Amino acid sequence: MFTGIIEELGTIQRVKSRGNTLVLNIQAKKVLEDIKLGDSISVNGVCLTVTELTHDSFFLDVMPETFHSTSLSNLQQGSLVNLERAMSSNGRFGGHFVTGHVDTVGQIVKRERKENAVYFDIQFPYEYSHLPLYKGSIALDGTSLTIFGTSNNQLTVSIIPHTAKESVLGTKKVGDKVNIEFDLIGKYVYSFMERKDSHNYKDKISIDFLKENGFM
Repeated sequence: MFTGIIEELGTIQRVKSRGNTLVLNIQAKKVLEDIKLGDSISVNGVCLTVTELTHDSFFLDVMPETFHSTSLSNLQQGSLVNLERAMSSNGRFGGHFVTGHVDTVGQIVKRERKENAVYFDIQFPYEYSHLPLYKGSIALDGTSLTIFGTSNNQLTVSIIPHTAKESVLGTKKVGDKVNIEFDLIGKYVYSFMERKDSHNYKDKISIDFLKENGFM
């Protein structure tokens, strides 16, 4: 589990590709302070497992499913990536619940500066258009943000100067890809409301069902 608060920008030292798999070697500093083999780390919003360590870098494997469903396949030597260690139980929870399980990849279709903020319009596959919530949370490349506008399969977010400086979003331009993870709670609520009863496949959660079972 992550919070969407980026700890540092790492640099891709090497990308080793074999078919639809990757081995990433990432140079970092802060996240290496207490990292261990087998630990989970978020790379541009994707939860990966540390497989090898050096004094100034770590290695991660990217399997075919992750290769196809995220933007990690676009990384190359010198690319900057957002890094966040898995959250600790005794730390501050500054963002929102982020699992590191990317739902889909979006594309920046507009970038506009408004005073001290940069606004992004992000387009994504239409089948996910029910998930963004106005003023709700979203993780873009692992960064916890607030949605300021939704329209069909497009959403709008903005970032302050600090976020632009401390995350890869500050370097993104029109046409670039971003990993999208929609709000975890929203996805569970939607799934629960749509889930069919295991004993009667015609029944769904409804207002009448809630009344009958003492919820209203």
